[in-house]
Amino acid sequence: MRAAGSSASDGDQQEVTFRRMQPPDAAAVAALEEACSREAWSVKAYLNALANENACYLVAELDGCIVGCCGLWQSFSDADICNVAVHPAHRRRHVAKRMLTALMEEGKKRGVAFFTLEVRKGNDAAVRLYEKLGFVTEGVRRRFYQNPPEDALIMWKR
Repeated sequence: MRAAGSSASDGDQQEVTFRRMQPPDAAAVAALEEACSREAWSVKAYLNALANENACYLVAELDGCIVGCCGLWQSFSDADICNVAVHPAHRRRHVAKRMLTALMEEGKKRGVAFFTLEVRKGNDAAVRLYEKLGFVTEGVRRRFYQNPPEDALIMWKR
């Protein structure tokens, strides 16, 4: 599977679909995250995650390209949401909201009752999205992120 590059015009686009991430997707997802994050995971890290029964990753696909990804790591009835990324050419189209909603539904099927995540304090768009999805800020991790150093907000959906 390939990661998305430039965006097609809206009239040419098919509907974004969401599915479980598979090992052959790891290279495309790592490339996508590299385009979106200063602290991207490697292909090997994604392959290791996919082999873990406590992890669940989804991809968003459009016209045969992966345009988004997100995952969760489950610990009993809690799950930590991580690696949320949408290709810059496909943002502001509700891909992240729909993808996270699908991920949380999958988590609920697995017995997850509570979701948590960390987000850069200065990432206003992501914070607003998480709040719309019902997350509440409950703490701060000082200097959690590097490149550049920044605090992380700890958000929960209970």
